[in-house]
Amino acid sequence: METSTKNSLHIRCNSLPSAPHPLVSQFDEHLQRLKDSEATITSLSSSSITQKLIGLQDLHDYADKLLQLPTTQQAFGHKCSDKWVDVLLEGSLGLLDICSTAQDCLLQSKESVHMVQSVIRRKCPDTEFAVEGGKYLASRKKMKKAIQKALGNLKGMKNELMDSSSSNDSEVLFILGILKEAEAVTMRLLESLLMFVSDTKGQSKQRRWSIISKLMQSDRMTCDSQESETNEFAKVDTTLQSLISHKPLSIENFQCHMENLETCIEDLEVGVEHLSRKLIRTRVSLLNIFSH
Repeated sequence: METSTKNSLHIRCNSLPSAPHPLVSQFDEHLQRLKDSEATITSLSSSSITQKLIGLQDLHDYADKLLQLPTTQQAFGHKCSDKWVDVLLEGSLGLLDICSTAQDCLLQSKESVHMVQSVIRRKCPDTEFAVEGGKYLASRKKMKKAIQKALGNLKGMKNELMDSSSSNDSEVLFILGILKEAEAVTMRLLESLLMFVSDTKGQSKQRRWSIISKLMQSDRMTCDSQESETNEFAKVDTTLQSLISHKPLSIENFQCHMENLETCIEDLEVGVEHLSRKLIRTRVSLLNIFSH
């Protein structure tokens, strides 16, 4: 897919009346930065995903501005085949559906965190903490099933994008190349986000005990000095399970993990919400072009 997309992007110099529009170069530069970050990051973290969400917003800004160009609208509106119209509109709708799933999961996670924090602040008996903690873990289990379904839908979208045939028109290829690149990198980021929230790779018994061991050793540490490379969702899941099982972990330290998770969720919520707005704007632009 990357090879065919790259070829279509290279045609753009012959697609426009003169030199490529500056927006094309800006799009390419931003796209390359996103790809470079994908290649250099070895493990997912909430901060890296948040930064990528911001980068994607800018990328879709450039793509949408290109769609607003009169030359783009004329070429795309008149020469794009019905098949590609359907593929692009279905793809944009699919991305919005995945964003909606991510938003629902983040909102549900935040509400569950608040419920557990409320029990801790009120210094409720251990039995009540265990009940609320159990509800949190049950909610996480249900959420992971929803995310697995969304990941399956993403896989189907990837296959459809890869199997789509190209147009023979160089001007249409130029625009399709940009939209295909933006859609592909967005799919990869949303996939990473969902996997991070659900900790999809799972935790082996050895890994769980590794996390517990580190947390026990850091009981006296402050929030800011906790090991930041650990997935905030996985950390809370593991420590909560241990507390419910009466493992020797500090409730104060656990509350710190909950606060870190709450901050993580809020940052991701903002990023997904802004990305969703960009995707809606691009979809509206496409609908306007194809309706004329």
